[in-house]
Amino acid sequence: MLGVPPYSDTADGLYRAYLTPAYCAAQEAVAGWMAEAGMAVRRDPAANLVGRYEGGDPSAPILLIGSHLDSVRGAGRYDGPLGIMLGIEAVDALCRAGRRLPFAVEVIAFGDEEGSRFPAAMLSSRAVAGTLDRAALDIADADGVTLAAAGADIAHYLEAARPPGSVRAYFEAHIEQGPVLEAEGLAVGTVTGIAAQLRYRVTVSGTAGHAGTTAMDLRSDALAGAAEMICAIENLAQRDQSDLVATVGAIEVAPGAANVVPGRVDFSLDVRSGKGSRRDRVAAAILECCEDIARHRGLRLAYELLHDLPASPCDGRLMDLLDESVAAEGFPVRRLVSGAGHDAMIMASLAPTAMLFLRCAGGVSHNPAEQVDAADADIALRVIMRFLEKMADDATA
Repeated sequence: MLGVPPYSDTADGLYRAYLTPAYCAAQEAVAGWMAEAGMAVRRDPAANLVGRYEGGDPSAPILLIGSHLDSVRGAGRYDGPLGIMLGIEAVDALCRAGRRLPFAVEVIAFGDEEGSRFPAAMLSSRAVAGTLDRAALDIADADGVTLAAAGADIAHYLEAARPPGSVRAYFEAHIEQGPVLEAEGLAVGTVTGIAAQLRYRVTVSGTAGHAGTTAMDLRSDALAGAAEMICAIENLAQRDQSDLVATVGAIEVAPGAANVVPGRVDFSLDVRSGKGSRRDRVAAAILECCEDIARHRGLRLAYELLHDLPASPCDGRLMDLLDESVAAEGFPVRRLVSGAGHDAMIMASLAPTAMLFLRCAGGVSHNPAEQVDAADADIALRVIMRFLEKMADDATA
């Protein structure tokens, strides 16, 4: 339902950006489902949607279950909303059974995880975690619409921050966005943490020249050099034989004419690993190799660090409870690291975190072909219900 207009900003695919008409329409629909599940519904100062199901002790730290409602352009339907819907379904099951946990459960639909509209990501979860600077709100989208003009209450935005100690734990269910669970025939897996990430903008500069008159042995071809670097990046990542991945996902060539030897190339470099030390070691080797290639070819190399996100390990005790919940449903326990970023990595600064991955067909994500089997979603819900009961037992022990 949420994959088509009015819940998408485009008619020919899913695109739901923060604070757009599609975002607001999706919030209204989800708010209705939260209310039907027995929750009191509100929107926090960062325009996140929050549903609260009261517990036995209103003053006890809450369990926060969440994921994001926004999407990338040309998205699939499960990345983000599935985690929100599983949280709502879990609360609905508690409500129908007349069951109250010792603590309140809140389901939160974060507004901006993808960063697909404004030049920042995870604005709304950073606000909730209390890690967002006021200066980060002075931004505009590609059309020049500021965050404030889009509808954000800038004066009160940071008031979305939860007080320290008010959140018992943060839990997020999410599609794996990778092929591991499917390859092993497993419906769900316990996430050990979110990989450390480095992202660079790399610039290779040479000399532009006419394609027909610049001899091959006299060329200073920035694109040929960049191509060699990209192949070397792939090779170095493969040679590490670990969870490390390195990706060149964007490339720009100047002047970009068919009859001109490229004089400049800019490309992105993204390096991730579950271990920050491994990420740093391989990233340093990659940059050193690129410098060697540039020197050998008579090119100039420059690079700028854009992001440095540390690894975000999940809480050991919560991982154990998830493992026990999976095993209690009769399924093999599998732990795996998340190479993709999630709101959980932000929420880790506020509370212990846990994540459950669901198998997705072909490991495909951020794509209309994104697919999750209904039977797997049912398994995940059963695991979540057991997880809630185990958390309740922990709270009263």
